[in-house]
Amino acid sequence: MNVQETTLRNLSGDAEQLLLDRGSLFMQRTAAVAALAATEAEAVDREGRFPTSAIDAAREQKLLGMQIPVEFGGFGATIHDIADVCYTLGRACASTAMIFAIHQTQVACLVRHGRGNPYMEALMRRIAREQLLLASSTTEGQNGGNLRASAAAISRNDDGITLLREAAVMSYGAAADGLVTVARRASDAAASDQVLLALVKGDYSLKCTSGWEALGMRGTCSTGFELKVSCPTDRVFAEPYDRVNAQTMTPFAHLTWSSAWAGIAAAAVQRAHRFIRKAVRSAGGQTPPTAAHFTTAKMSLAKLRAVISANMNAFITHEYDERALSSLDFQSSITLLKVEASELAVETVMSAMRTCGLSGYRNDGEFSLSRHLRDVLSAPIMINNDRILANVATASLMSAVPTSLHD
Repeated sequence: MNVQETTLRNLSGDAEQLLLDRGSLFMQRTAAVAALAATEAEAVDREGRFPTSAIDAAREQKLLGMQIPVEFGGFGATIHDIADVCYTLGRACASTAMIFAIHQTQVACLVRHGRGNPYMEALMRRIAREQLLLASSTTEGQNGGNLRASAAAISRNDDGITLLREAAVMSYGAAADGLVTVARRASDAAASDQVLLALVKGDYSLKCTSGWEALGMRGTCSTGFELKVSCPTDRVFAEPYDRVNAQTMTPFAHLTWSSAWAGIAAAAVQRAHRFIRKAVRSAGGQTPPTAAHFTTAKMSLAKLRAVISANMNAFITHEYDERALSSLDFQSSITLLKVEASELAVETVMSAMRTCGLSGYRNDGEFSLSRHLRDVLSAPIMINNDRILANVATASLMSAVPTSLHD
């Protein structure tokens, strides 16, 4: 009996099916979650509440632990599988998709950098078994989303470590079962000398410091908290944060966020398509004057999907090649993916709205695109594109201009 046959024999029937036909079954499970997410999307937006039903459905479908390796009880989903889920959920409910994307980025840090640490391996098993939801706490004080500088530092004592952090924005922090956060290595360390911590309830407490009355992405409940940590030292990743950030956090975040935004854009284009078809039927076959905007919307959606796919393929090709992932070209490309994808997503939804005209502008009616536009407008602001462009300016100058189409 070969290794694969032995592995399959030792797995549950559910896990065995996923290994044999993983992509198809992931999509079936995602479709069930997306259907429920779509039914509560308007209420989640209107009431600014966490999408409890959709996330509970993701738990029931075992999607929160889909990325956990088989050896730790998960399904070993790839970044491609996860991005497809984000895209599908984005078409149904933007807040649900973004929560899922953020969670999977934190799980990726555990999967790719937590092996060898008994606590983190046990946490992976818990995520697979209990479908725990992990939040992220990287935005601090007034740093505007500068992930490579921390003000708060961990303190070490005989009982473990402590940390007091002003988490200015923490999406769904109150609803999460744990979180991943970054801090300075010590009080005398430089702001860029950072470590990453993986925490569960009991390791920390949260005190709400600000609310979340936002234009869009209202269901992410991205309130501010005072984060107070007291936990054992094994919650700290062994690898420095700069390596985790470059090899895992940035690629996973930008690929999953972009996929969620692409899902929002696709839903807007689909709605615009229905509007055009209905308008043509009503006008006896005559195409409405706004049809040109629909063509623009489809073109920008195609560009958006292509840029995500190109970066996805580049990451998958070099997924475990530390040198390639740290290269100037890859880091510039994966960083700028966030900028390009967010701008294209906004352009796509705007073109879809112009296709639908007043019907898209209204908050009511079957062709309303108000929620889609408000949600997608968060994309260029979430870690502001201006900050990203300023940070990569020097790196861009150091990168050679391609001499052919095939470079």
